[in-house]
Amino acid sequence: MKLLLNIKKENDDLGKQVNNLAKILPLTTYLKYSITLLLFISCFHLQAQEQAFSSGKKYILGDISVSGNTKFGEQTIISYSGLRKGKEIMIPGKDISKAIKKLWDSKLFGDIEIYIAKIEGNVASLEIKLSDLPQLNELKINGVKNSKKESIIEENKLKKGVKVTENLRTTTKNFLETKYKKQGFLNTKVHINTIDVKDSIETSRVNMVLNIDKGEKVKIKDITFEGNSVLSDKKLRKSMKSTKKINRLRLLKRSKFIDSAYQADLSKVIEKYKENGYRDARIVSDSLIVNDNKTISLKIDLEEGNLYTFGDINFIGNTVYTDEQLNRLLRIKKGDIYNGVLLEKRIADPSKPDAFDITNQYQNNGYLFSQINPVEVSANDNVIDMEIRITEGKPAYFNSVSVVGNDKTNDHVIYREIRTRPGQLYSKANVVRTVRELGQLGFFDAQEISPNFNNPNPVEGTIDMEYAVKETGSSQIELQGGYGGGGFIGTLGLSFNNFAIKDIFKKDAYKPIPMGDGQKLALRLQASRFYQTYSFSFSEPWLGGKRPVQFSTSISHTKQFLYDYVTRNADKSRSFNITGITFGLAKRLTVPDDYFTLSQAISYQRYDLNNYNTGLFTFGDGYSNNLSYTVGLSRNNTQIDPIYPTGGSNFGVTAKLTVPYSLFNGVDYTTLKQDRDEAFDIIQNFGSLSNPTPEQTSAYNQAQEDLPRIDQERYKWLEFYKINFKGDWYAQIVKDLVLKPSVEFGFLGAYNNDRGIIPFERFFLGGDGLGTYSLDGREAIALRGYPNQSLSDRDGGTIYNKFSLELRYPITLKASAKIYALTFIEGGASYNSFRDYNPFSLKRSAGLGIRIFMPAFGLLGIDFGHGFDALPGETQKNGWETHFIIGQQF
Repeated sequence: MKLLLNIKKENDDLGKQVNNLAKILPLTTYLKYSITLLLFISCFHLQAQEQAFSSGKKYILGDISVSGNTKFGEQTIISYSGLRKGKEIMIPGKDISKAIKKLWDSKLFGDIEIYIAKIEGNVASLEIKLSDLPQLNELKINGVKNSKKESIIEENKLKKGVKVTENLRTTTKNFLETKYKKQGFLNTKVHINTIDVKDSIETSRVNMVLNIDKGEKVKIKDITFEGNSVLSDKKLRKSMKSTKKINRLRLLKRSKFIDSAYQADLSKVIEKYKENGYRDARIVSDSLIVNDNKTISLKIDLEEGNLYTFGDINFIGNTVYTDEQLNRLLRIKKGDIYNGVLLEKRIADPSKPDAFDITNQYQNNGYLFSQINPVEVSANDNVIDMEIRITEGKPAYFNSVSVVGNDKTNDHVIYREIRTRPGQLYSKANVVRTVRELGQLGFFDAQEISPNFNNPNPVEGTIDMEYAVKETGSSQIELQGGYGGGGFIGTLGLSFNNFAIKDIFKKDAYKPIPMGDGQKLALRLQASRFYQTYSFSFSEPWLGGKRPVQFSTSISHTKQFLYDYVTRNADKSRSFNITGITFGLAKRLTVPDDYFTLSQAISYQRYDLNNYNTGLFTFGDGYSNNLSYTVGLSRNNTQIDPIYPTGGSNFGVTAKLTVPYSLFNGVDYTTLKQDRDEAFDIIQNFGSLSNPTPEQTSAYNQAQEDLPRIDQERYKWLEFYKINFKGDWYAQIVKDLVLKPSVEFGFLGAYNNDRGIIPFERFFLGGDGLGTYSLDGREAIALRGYPNQSLSDRDGGTIYNKFSLELRYPITLKASAKIYALTFIEGGASYNSFRDYNPFSLKRSAGLGIRIFMPAFGLLGIDFGHGFDALPGETQKNGWETHFIIGQQF
């Protein structure tokens, strides 16, 4: 106020001077002079005030008052500001600035201002004017799925009670628009509205409405290149793996623009040039042209540079391996077109842990600390001379090896699969193999197994190895359903895949069952209108705990009821029972390599028939015994996840054999076969007689008695041999896109042709391989696109082959849910003898499906298959069939 009075007084004096001038000067001159003088004086005084204000003046603080909209007490605010009555401060000065900053940093107030209320001498009274920041009461988010709302709240800290500042509004808006634009929603608009909450509560509160309009992802209409003459636009666009222009025929890659993928693909363009010898290629500029709200065009300007070739390549510092040995790994010769990408992969290929490169050659033989650096020493005349400088370092040894994360699985189950041991020379191949073996156990999430290198010591040549694992559900409740033979088939099973039988009598071990020793225990019940089956199995993968020798045993019982073609129901007075027991051993081999397993098993089944007359079994009342020996050789090196392998193969060949009883049991099977053929002909011919004689009727009745007796003698002890082969291969095409070719073959034969091929153990082709409504020792083979068991004769086939090609793509491989989609083409056929065998005459099908594996539910799958050929006895193609499986895991 004092300052204003001084200005007024000086302006009055100035007015007197102007009036005096008016008496002696002309009017126009007077006006010009007076205006100039007034402006000069005003500027002079304002500048003087500003200088005085900026330099500040010391005052004693008097009264401090608080005004504005706040629920906090006056004394609380004053205390928090750090200002106090009687304190000497500079106005303006750092004390006022500090007070404003403290109040602002509390994040409780907004619109903070401090005024001089009055000045009396050297005493200044202040007024603090502020208002409380409103708290967030309710938040409503529009424009996104409910599943995405929680992440928006977490990322932007929009919890109830947070102070709603202008900064919060601005950062939230910018964050969301940037986030969605990076995902390809270039037209994203975010609007934030706040509404004051008026109620009895004194606290200032607001409801916030967050409106997100992502719009549609912008598609790429075209991608053009400028400056390219060596590589065409088409080749360069092909090198961009994730950024594609609109093409209605493309299914796997979409044309939507995503900035992060685009930036990565620009690097792919340069890599493409490096692969073709153009080391100096670079992107001069790139432009994004907005065509409309739905499409954009991308323009990329290039500078290709010159073509380079490799010159001399010398190895420096190598003592462990000779130049010749390293050149065999490098596989690049003088005069080859320069390929920087290939050079890097031949030295160290990060995409393949087991790649055939120089780095792995060193690391598989202990040289963990080796360093290999390619250096260009000259590039004269576009010929690049290289030095590959190698620092070998000391061989590294494992100091300690540990496992973390196994809460259920006992340590010894894991350590026996580990290929790295304390004191052992370091080998990267052994580390990679260990990760595979732990993933194949099925007890851990294969995607989460992590080999951690701790405490590397290049001086002493030691390393600590730690394998971090994450337990997953390894026991199952199996709930499976399917349709077959005109009825629903249900399966209920308990499968404990990490069982511990030694703890079966320990009460504290039931959580919910004794677990941790890697054993498998399974109980299974399967039933339909036509049969019931019960089975129990147990296996110990390391018999005795010292060798990878698996012991397994199983017991099963099946009751099969005859199908009544009149009522279309099961006739439970006529049954076929199978009771069996099996003991097996499987040993992991070391030759040719330790991916091979030799398995052997002895099994016994007893078949009891109770008035069970069919075309397959001519003896309706009787029994058969099946004592057999099975030997198999398999090799499995699939990587890494057993649910979704991305590489390797799995094949196996088995032979199931019985004792050749006909060599020593004294039965004349030639005569027996003749008697059977004669009896069979009499029965067949009798049906064509219009008025049979008594002799013919008597012969018919005798044949009816003889035929079951003869077959009972033939099949009292089953005699056969059976060969099966199955092979699966996995090849990673692009990233996680996996191609899986498969081939299967089966043959059932007889030692003695007079005795014939048995009516059991036959192949029934078609469907999902699950829906068997008849369990007479048959083997169900899946062939999608056709009904279950529809592609074999009524009595089954003795030969079959099947070929399939499946393309898989993962939607997610997270531990919570592993989901992948697939498409397939396959073909197969069933035959009765080698005279009919034609591996190229197949029933063909194609289709698509999906697989979902979740710890809470196990494996769920559904396939839609289209059969291109007609069923046996029909003329039109079969068309579409649906196949599904359901499982549950805990």
